[in-house]
Amino acid sequence: MQISGLRYGRQILKLVEFPVAETLDGGATKDEIQRMLDKYHKIVVKPVFYGGVGKKGKAGLVRVVDNMVDAMKAKEELYFATHEYGTRTVRANGVTFEEFVISDDEIYFSITESTRLRKSIFTITPFGGVDVEDLPPEKKREVWIDPFIGIKSFDVTNILSDMGCPEHYISPLVQNLPKLWALYDNYGLTTIELNPIMMKREGNRYIPVACDLKAAFDQDNPAWRRLGLSPTIFQAEETPFEAEINLLRTYQGQSDVLETNAGGNMIPFMFGGGANSAATEVLGSQAIYSSDFGGNPPYEKMVAISRIVFRHWYEQADMLVIIGGKANNTDIFITFKAIFDALRDHVMEYGKKPLYTVIGRGGPNLIRGMLYAKDILDTLKLPYKIFGYDSSMIEVLEYAKRLNAWWASEGVQKFKKQIQN
Repeated sequence: MQISGLRYGRQILKLVEFPVAETLDGGATKDEIQRMLDKYHKIVVKPVFYGGVGKKGKAGLVRVVDNMVDAMKAKEELYFATHEYGTRTVRANGVTFEEFVISDDEIYFSITESTRLRKSIFTITPFGGVDVEDLPPEKKREVWIDPFIGIKSFDVTNILSDMGCPEHYISPLVQNLPKLWALYDNYGLTTIELNPIMMKREGNRYIPVACDLKAAFDQDNPAWRRLGLSPTIFQAEETPFEAEINLLRTYQGQSDVLETNAGGNMIPFMFGGGANSAATEVLGSQAIYSSDFGGNPPYEKMVAISRIVFRHWYEQADMLVIIGGKANNTDIFITFKAIFDALRDHVMEYGKKPLYTVIGRGGPNLIRGMLYAKDILDTLKLPYKIFGYDSSMIEVLEYAKRLNAWWASEGVQKFKKQIQN
């Protein structure tokens, strides 16, 4: 569950009184738009996309205008604009008219869960306005957040000072950035990112003003409902595969998928938020979709999910990856039995093709589940590599990525010759 932009982001930030650019939605009258033009001299027109859609500026979908004629023209062009985001084409559903904030500098700030540290961290840099991933390490800082204390003001002060942030920006940032922890901690967020935060001058003081927002929510945490947002705003356009999987959402077990690359060649079964983040990042465009099937799903649900997955993607896939951390409650045997029963049934009905399986998992009934997977794969004469709970999730994913390249280039042919002999 994700949102981006200020149409709903402004409402969220106002809960903790974080300064945010004045915003009008697409239904604003010409009089309202003209008053905004008179006040700020320029306004920013952006399309509204449901779900967490970014990189609108790079796609030329953000317009800065200084008169009513251009504002109306931008509204007409952007209201139902299409956007190539990743491997998907998404369509806008409205626009926003936003305050144009004059600032010499842009700040980046985010809070998220670190898959490496397994802790909440905040990332900050006074060199915002760009993809933070593109910045060298010396131009950004990541700091672990003690959940009992939150974001400490002296951490923000020291970091900004060390990174050469202009001194007159530090105090207003220190006063406002810690508010975002209250938002993150109390409303079911898993990620909140402000990029850019513009430093607006008012008289002799500076105010950090949020000019864009991205947020992700844990749908299993009911705290997000306290925001008063309609569930429909999280719904991006669904592919047939996503729609079929989403029909299986029940009270027990997650069934969240996002088709990220319909031309990929890896089927990933991801269990847990950490595995989802790590696998999506490491496997990249090789993974057909991003998923989270954790939450101890019952056999009936997991086998139904697996049948849908294999029906849609088995023929084009070269590798099956099953990845997750050490589960506390999820029964590994039940989930593995469901996946490999579905794989066996699919092969029996539609025929077999070379598919390499890589497993990295931990949790209750692990050995029993791995033995069941091994028996099915041995019966089908399909290759596999299995890693235990003490293996690094990242290293397993990196191994799968390297193996996938070898398997596609020469491994399949070697495997076919071995089977024939």
